[in-house]
Amino acid sequence: MIQRLPLRLNANSARHLRRQLCSSRRLSADHVRIVEVGPRDGLQNEQSTISLETKIELIERLAKTGITHMEAGSFVSAKWVPQMASTPEVFQSIMSRPPRAPHPIAYNYLVPNLRGAETLVSVLESHETPLTSNHADQAAITSADDPNRMASEKLVPNASQNTTEISLFAAATETFSNKNTNCSIQESLDRCKPILAIAKGKGMQARGYISVALGCPYEGPDVDPHKVAEMTATLLEMGCDEVSVADTTGMGTAPRTRRLLKTLKEAGIQNEDIALHFHDTYGQALVNTVVGLEHGIRTFDSSVGGLGGCPFSKGATGNVSTEDLLHLLHSLGVQTGVSLEKMAEIGAWISGELGRQNDSRAGKATLARKQA
Repeated sequence: MIQRLPLRLNANSARHLRRQLCSSRRLSADHVRIVEVGPRDGLQNEQSTISLETKIELIERLAKTGITHMEAGSFVSAKWVPQMASTPEVFQSIMSRPPRAPHPIAYNYLVPNLRGAETLVSVLESHETPLTSNHADQAAITSADDPNRMASEKLVPNASQNTTEISLFAAATETFSNKNTNCSIQESLDRCKPILAIAKGKGMQARGYISVALGCPYEGPDVDPHKVAEMTATLLEMGCDEVSVADTTGMGTAPRTRRLLKTLKEAGIQNEDIALHFHDTYGQALVNTVVGLEHGIRTFDSSVGGLGGCPFSKGATGNVSTEDLLHLLHSLGVQTGVSLEKMAEIGAWISGELGRQNDSRAGKATLARKQA
């Protein structure tokens, strides 16, 4: 039964969460942390096979833009998501030949079940360099005159400075949960516990995802925000360092986003403990982002070139493009430490590699202005 408002963490839990959760990720009011999800969430729905070399090159290019957090793959069954079958090889490549970058990067891998977590740990332990220490969320090395232009000449390939993180997920509606994971919401949360135990035992930070938080392909757009708040609190109390609240279908609107964020706040969820993940199916992703910014959210997921979609949500188009998000944020005077020009170049390149349209309007405009 869903616990209605006031759904608040008790005093001891709240103090514990404020002390422990996302302590390395707290951001100033004028800085936004972007989590680049292109190499995982962006590629997983592509129909044509993508070579291992292309996946690695995409990650290497993105690493040079100033991004500090990146989804690199998913330890999921190839039967269900064939595009992610090469994730162990991607992981090994990152550890053996860390991409050059202006600062350390946290590479995140989705582990939907215990087998996925065990496979990740097996690959990790086969490599002698430790990559799982707690890390400070470091700002990009920037030039004095432009805080969003990274100093590309200062690129460091030191693998020991990078970190490995995991993410796991649950869905906000019973129908989507059963269709996606063949289990109920509670069962999916119970499955997270041993995965988190493995991650914490290895010193890894963990990120939770709540899918279809603003609209479900089976139950419609009116997903109960109280259920999302309850699940967010549960994931945080279980040990997740951050929860990304995802509009998987792109059904979210400004009023529903505002209502959800208000409900999360009233449930005692801190802004620094959540991220927002928007898809742009109905062209509302940037509108919803502004709502999030006004509410105080400072972490957003996005995908270069607007890559993405959900293999379990028919009709859902790509994630909000990183280039469009950067253009919005920079126009508002918000610092990201990420180069829009470099990201635009990557968006054009990967779109060409995949033989698909570049879905970033800001990316295409940026390149056109540069070439004029």
